[in-house]
Amino acid sequence: MGMQIGGDGGEDQVNSTINTTPLVDIMLVLLIIFIITSPVVLDLTKVQLPAEKNEDYHPDAKNVIITVSKDGDIYWGGIRTPVASDDALFDLMAKEAVKVPQPEVHIRGDQNARYESIGKTILTVQRAGIAKVGFVLEPPPKG
Repeated sequence: MGMQIGGDGGEDQVNSTINTTPLVDIMLVLLIIFIITSPVVLDLTKVQLPAEKNEDYHPDAKNVIITVSKDGDIYWGGIRTPVASDDALFDLMAKEAVKVPQPEVHIRGDQNARYESIGKTILTVQRAGIAKVGFVLEPPPKG
């Protein structure tokens, strides 16, 4: 019983390739498990989802309309002068928030307005305590 160390010139080449057969086997087993269990997971309660409807916008006199221009200026209602700051908008919204019933706030944002301007407006309105905030969109052209 002997062991030969060193070489007679009959050295085996070192195998430097990765054996991917076990990886493929594991992936196939996982795939089969996911295929079998996905119908069980996706067995959801059947509900009637609401249908899409496109209604014309008819502003209510009680609702507050805030317009955000593409430059980020905020306009209150139909006033042509912009609101001075976020604090001024907060003060105006705080007065509206205590009314019963509380008015809805509809934000009309310019298509080219920065998201930051719209986000600040929404945050200010929510901090003032307004529960219902929505967006006014222009419907697509008919035809």
